[in-house]
Amino acid sequence: MDFYTSPHNHTKNPGSAVSPTASATTSTREPKLQLPSTTDPPGPSNPPKPLVWLIFGATGHMGRSLVKTALSRNDLVSAVGRTFETSPAAMSKLEQEHPNKCLGLLCDVRARPTVQRVIDATIARFGRIDIIANCSGYGVIGACEDQDEYDIRDQFETNFTGTLNMIQLSLPHFRERGAGRYLIFSSTSGALGVPGLGPYCASKYAVEGLMESMLYEVDQFNIKTTLVEPGHMRRDDVGDLVGGEEQDSANNLALGSPLPLYGHFLVKPPSEPYNTPTSPAAHAKRMLMWLGDKQPASAVKAAHLVWQLGHCSYPPLRLILGTYAVESIRDRLKCIIEEIEDWKYLSFPTGEQQGHQQGHQQGQGKDKGPASVSGGREGDEMDVK
Repeated sequence: MDFYTSPHNHTKNPGSAVSPTASATTSTREPKLQLPSTTDPPGPSNPPKPLVWLIFGATGHMGRSLVKTALSRNDLVSAVGRTFETSPAAMSKLEQEHPNKCLGLLCDVRARPTVQRVIDATIARFGRIDIIANCSGYGVIGACEDQDEYDIRDQFETNFTGTLNMIQLSLPHFRERGAGRYLIFSSTSGALGVPGLGPYCASKYAVEGLMESMLYEVDQFNIKTTLVEPGHMRRDDVGDLVGGEEQDSANNLALGSPLPLYGHFLVKPPSEPYNTPTSPAAHAKRMLMWLGDKQPASAVKAAHLVWQLGHCSYPPLRLILGTYAVESIRDRLKCIIEEIEDWKYLSFPTGEQQGHQQGHQQGQGKDKGPASVSGGREGDEMDVK
């Protein structure tokens, strides 16, 4: 399984009689996905109350799934589309499909005044904001050398500066209310270095550092934040935000998808040095072409978990979604730990630590590090600049 599974869904009441029809239905139904009990997820012990969501990137496949999930559970939603991608008519139609429950807005997260207008409009309509979810993002697939200044700035201004705009402009409202929650979609690219996605990874690394630092600053105001790190997400929510009920797991690959293969990524033509079939710089493009719509993790199922994340009492700092994301990030952390262990003898101990280390090495008589990294005599000091 790609996600947490509630153990309660695998137990049956031995004293209850189950009809053959009900049994068949139960056997074919997928297990319910639920956050761990340590988070106090919404349920009988923590009944969910209607919350006001402000969802940026609501027209992308992840944002669209989250909007539908929140609306289907009686929450109130401000769905924010991209100004240069979504028409005002489409957002107005969304409001008509969900009267009194949804507000359709447009915004360019790179432009601070448009973010402020979205926040003000949401508060004016619903009276407050409980959760801000940022599902927006943009990336360029190509070698670091091939990406020009415009490509790099566009990724940082969308992914990092856009997130910073949302936070700085909404924090006064959250502090005044004494409560608030940020659900910021990062990526496995925020924890890994992916060939062909260098500047994109850098922008996601910046988001991770920002949110982890801010977590300590705003906890005193009862403001929580979670970084959602999805792996390869299957675009199984293929409908628009309007024109039908939530299709849930009934969505299937045969219906196609309104987004192109690469989603919100621009593929940069490789320059001659990187234009080879096995070039590492083409890894990201090859991966997406190979996966197609066969990504193992579901955007619809992920949206259900993120909705629970908005309603749980004790959210984690990070929620990693999908086996690819879990295994990739775990392997990278393992490599970092191994590298630290390999080189920890160069930690430059001082004072008592140095004396203790020298005594330990003399007592052991082995396992000493190299006499000199620079190739000098034993006892020479390293020239560190």
